[in-house]
Amino acid sequence: MEAKSSDPESREIGNEAAWTLSSAKPGNGVDQLRDGNFETFWQSDGVQPHLINIQFYKKMRIKELKLYCDFKRDESYTPNKISIRAGTGFHDLREVQQVELDEPDGWISAELCVKASDSGGTPSFLRAHVVQIAILSSHQNGRDTHVRQVKIYGPRQASTKGFGTELTNFETVDFLKFYCVR
Repeated sequence: MEAKSSDPESREIGNEAAWTLSSAKPGNGVDQLRDGNFETFWQSDGVQPHLINIQFYKKMRIKELKLYCDFKRDESYTPNKISIRAGTGFHDLREVQQVELDEPDGWISAELCVKASDSGGTPSFLRAHVVQIAILSSHQNGRDTHVRQVKIYGPRQASTKGFGTELTNFETVDFLKFYCVR
């Protein structure tokens, strides 16, 4: 049951970041949060808010964030209110979205871009060095929290985009002359 972005034009960018947690019980840390296994989870061990920090080495375009939570298994450990924050560093984080969860069972998706129709044709992506997920409260007034998986997605970009021109239409006469080299 791998998380897939709702858009085929997205790619998972979590492996390009350094992940840290505000606290964790031994054996329930970042490795379990990112291992792709729904049987393992991150378990916090401290006071709220519980934080998941995702730090990129360069400013990234971010499209979507997904968390996997399971109320049936985790009960009072299940997050209830989540704040998603972003910025260039920890000193300037701003809340970009707050999500309230009602007994979640599965992937929770938070879209972090403005749709094309809202921004005049092209989608506007969140750009940040740091993304922080803050678990503000848990169900049934639980103190610690369980999050089973987190995925972060950015837009897929054409491999030729960096050249300043789209390299797919080589149909000029000059190009066709040299198309086949013997």
